[in-house]
Amino acid sequence: MLKRLFVSLLICSVFMQCARRGSPTGGPEDETPPVVLRADPPQRNVNFKQDRVRIYFDEYIKLEKINEQLVVSPPLEQTAYVISPQSQAAKYIEIAFLDSLAPNTTYTFNFGESVIDNNEGNPFSFFSYVFSSGPAIDSLTVRGTISDAIARSPESFVSVMLYPVDSTFTDSVIYKNKPLYYTNTLDSLIEFSIPNLKAGAYLLAAVKDVSKNYVFDPSVDKVDAIQHVITLPNDSLFQLSLFKEELAFDFGKAYQAGEQRVGFGYKGNDAITIELNEQVGDSFTSVVSRDKEADTLYYWYKGIDTDSLRFTLRHDTMSMDYAFRVRKAAPDSLQVSYEPRGTLDLTDTLKLIANTPIKQYVQDSMSLRAKDSTLVPFTISQKGMHELHVMFDVFPNEKYQLELLPGTVTDFFDVSNDSLSVSLNTKSRVDYGNLSLRLGNVPSYPIFIDITNEKEEIIRSKYIKEERGLYRFAYLQPSKYYVRIRVDENANGKWDTGNYLEGKKPEAVYHFPPLLDVRANWELQEQFMLE
Repeated sequence: MLKRLFVSLLICSVFMQCARRGSPTGGPEDETPPVVLRADPPQRNVNFKQDRVRIYFDEYIKLEKINEQLVVSPPLEQTAYVISPQSQAAKYIEIAFLDSLAPNTTYTFNFGESVIDNNEGNPFSFFSYVFSSGPAIDSLTVRGTISDAIARSPESFVSVMLYPVDSTFTDSVIYKNKPLYYTNTLDSLIEFSIPNLKAGAYLLAAVKDVSKNYVFDPSVDKVDAIQHVITLPNDSLFQLSLFKEELAFDFGKAYQAGEQRVGFGYKGNDAITIELNEQVGDSFTSVVSRDKEADTLYYWYKGIDTDSLRFTLRHDTMSMDYAFRVRKAAPDSLQVSYEPRGTLDLTDTLKLIANTPIKQYVQDSMSLRAKDSTLVPFTISQKGMHELHVMFDVFPNEKYQLELLPGTVTDFFDVSNDSLSVSLNTKSRVDYGNLSLRLGNVPSYPIFIDITNEKEEIIRSKYIKEERGLYRFAYLQPSKYYVRIRVDENANGKWDTGNYLEGKKPEAVYHFPPLLDVRANWELQEQFMLE
């Protein structure tokens, strides 16, 4: 009896262990998006008079990032309707209208990818609900593609807008009015489609609407527009290429940047003159420098004791008067730093950087030595008010030591540096890769050849004034790079962007499609046919 009981317990134990190891997984994961069962009123309802809509699904759904994903066309103020539920799962979406709708208008609520099932998060992509406050649903469509004037791919969530061209229309409509019809692109998509449109004449524009306010703000938004009026119906595929305008010049605020330094903010280019409207003595002097990061000019001064200053700033035909009250601020104290640090690449330039304007330097108070302590010949070139470039032949597998004695650099306030020692190493040639390019079908010269990283930040760039055949980029860090060609069509030494009101398009840009893998001790040769 005991033996039978022991055997029975042993068998039960084995089955329990097996059950634990082999517990059910629930089968394959559900990848099916939610399905609409019905809508009340039904889809494409006409003569819409209700104050709410309910859309029912076959399973519990959630609304994710509804504020980013939902596109209502024509646009409605967010105070004109409420979408629910947003903080919990439900088997329906409700749109409650808090204000009257425009008459004889077809409305589209495009939910993008905001509708997902509650359990697995499967999106019901591009779901939209359409109805009309009039007797018919408008049926015309505008289609096209979005690109970027300089980047390889456009940004996501680009707004595409249609404005009616009627007796009240002006080109400035995109700055102050909401569009009549509207859609946006989603992640990684370059195509757009605006359905349910009325026949008529329209302006078609695209805006990267950073503020999500349905209007174009040149300070933050990119833009493009079809330069001619489009008439619907129209079967054309429209192409829009977004660009960031160069800001129109505007004067900014003045502020106390240092004890004897005034900062002047501005927008646009920095071709500004600053005049001090005060009686000054022979000991007074001033200089102007530019901030490397911000759109700011600094007016440095000494030799005047006053509690207020009056300035006039001029830019082309514009001028601005400033009455500035001097306030207490920390004095600017000379500090000399350098870059790069640690490793000096074979194509780098050693830079000495002062935080205050450099008045003078004494090259004889500097010495540059190689690792065997031999003196290395060098020259100094001053760049702007704050930088000294130390120019010398840079050799591989070398160590350099730059010494600055006290008093080598004197700043605007007649303060001199303390001693400074700079130690730098160089790598072997085999630690770098080289890239050689041949170009074909170049429309015109000059051009910029840009080598960029995967974030499209320029790592190296050449300005080419005439055809050479072969273009070589030596001593690149082993990494992956893109190649970009910017055409300087007006030969002014820079790449020019577009301007919406002037109808000006950006200068041409071409992207070499592949991502290039530049390896150490390797010569990569590529041919780029511009098309």
